[in-house]
Amino acid sequence: MDLKERILAYMRESAYKPLTEEDLGEAMGLTDEELVDFPVALEELEQDGAIIKNRSDLYGVPSRMHLVVGRISMTAKGFGFIIPDVRETDEETDVFVPANAVGSAMHGDRVVARVTPAQEEGRSREGEIIRILERANEKIVGTFERSKTFGFVTPDNVKLTQDIFVAKKFFKGAKTGSKVVVKITKWPNGRRSAEGEVIEVLGKVGDPGVDVLSVMRQYDLSETFPEDVQAEATATETEPNPAEYAGRRDRRDLQIVTVDGEDSKDLDDGVYARKNPDGSFFLGVYIADVSHYVQEHAPLDREAYARGTSVYLVDRVIPMLPKELSNGICSLNAGVDRLSMACEMQISADGEVTSYEIIPTVIHVYRRLTYNIVNKVLVDKAEPFLSDNEDILPMLETLAELRHALKAKRHRRGSIDFDLPEVKVKLDENGHPVALIKREGSLAESIIEECMLAANETVARHMDTKNLPFMYRVHEQPSEEKIERLNNLLAAFGLFVKQDEQGHIQPMDVQKVLEKVEGRPEERIPCSRPAIAS
Repeated sequence: MDLKERILAYMRESAYKPLTEEDLGEAMGLTDEELVDFPVALEELEQDGAIIKNRSDLYGVPSRMHLVVGRISMTAKGFGFIIPDVRETDEETDVFVPANAVGSAMHGDRVVARVTPAQEEGRSREGEIIRILERANEKIVGTFERSKTFGFVTPDNVKLTQDIFVAKKFFKGAKTGSKVVVKITKWPNGRRSAEGEVIEVLGKVGDPGVDVLSVMRQYDLSETFPEDVQAEATATETEPNPAEYAGRRDRRDLQIVTVDGEDSKDLDDGVYARKNPDGSFFLGVYIADVSHYVQEHAPLDREAYARGTSVYLVDRVIPMLPKELSNGICSLNAGVDRLSMACEMQISADGEVTSYEIIPTVIHVYRRLTYNIVNKVLVDKAEPFLSDNEDILPMLETLAELRHALKAKRHRRGSIDFDLPEVKVKLDENGHPVALIKREGSLAESIIEECMLAANETVARHMDTKNLPFMYRVHEQPSEEKIERLNNLLAAFGLFVKQDEQGHIQPMDVQKVLEKVEGRPEERIPCSRPAIAS
């Protein structure tokens, strides 16, 4: 345990009371060598918000000093909520910050706030921001307006409620109605607005491509990669070396297919299924083995970590990895060998996973399919799609049967299917939006969803059983306030979501409500409520 961890552990002991730097070092029994590093460790912990020094120069952890550290999420109405970095108990709520207690904080800033307990059980605690630890908005995208002597930028993000003042010498050619990127030079203070300078003029509001470019700048999305990252991607092999197949299960004889959208270029998962003589199923889900090519702490790994995900915009995809990997060696293209990680499962006729293996494999995708092709084959029985895929028809029919078994199993345990339609924006050749295309869920998409859910749950259960560190996606219980608001809404339709003794709602109860409104005009209302989506 390093010195900073020891300091934190000591301060979190139940008997600890805030101490001065000198008294704290003495109480911890630090050696002369440790005392040399002690002031620096304290300063770093304080800068990070892990500990707080009060006006009496006493150090303590925020939770023991009626303080909270976290990021503030603002609203367009001027008030906000602090999402704490650490919650000491599951009952600790976010912290409501009224507009008059926000101070100079802006949306996304990491702050320290003085907290008062919630007035009613289940309601948010209330706080006042007393310190800003980290600013989140050094650059802001917005619309520029100018006068003779000064200008101002209205942020695109409605959670940034204050305009940014721009002195005339910092216009950089921006005109009224220009979409710009402004760099903050002075943060807001009291009634004084933030000040900044225009560093990029993106174009005129409404011009083709300007809106997409604005989104990219707002979220700091770049289509290009740093030189060292691109160099590593360029040097990556374009086809696997057979020597790399050693230690991998050879699955090149299986009729593995990929099923994606019409315009997908990065194909990262494939599936294969067959029915066993006893009525059970074999399901293989094969994921591109990206970790074979992206080594830990290498430039590609650092860049992927910083980006976090590929971003799908209305007219383009900004990949997490350069196209040499995302569309090349790490894409499960048909007709070529690829390295993959596989989750191969034996599944009973009623949808239960009875056994599994998680293994490295080499595969050779048999055919690339789209959702449209699979629907034409399985639902419409349409030509020429049916005859073109006659050789894999038994496997596709098995996938459809397996999908039914998996979905029925999830339904029995109370899983919720919101079945919300997606909307895709259609652009003309000049980049102008001309139509909104509603995409309903189809059989093909449901097949892939169920296969991926089965694999994801199997891997998660495996890691949990092995007590290995892992990242899980968890949907938290909605707050009492959200449940109350939902039930007030449902009461108008004679419906109610009950709570257990701990005040929690169970997915099965939500599922029953959704079933009762299925097909009715009000079906979409509970699906869109934040109480359910939490």
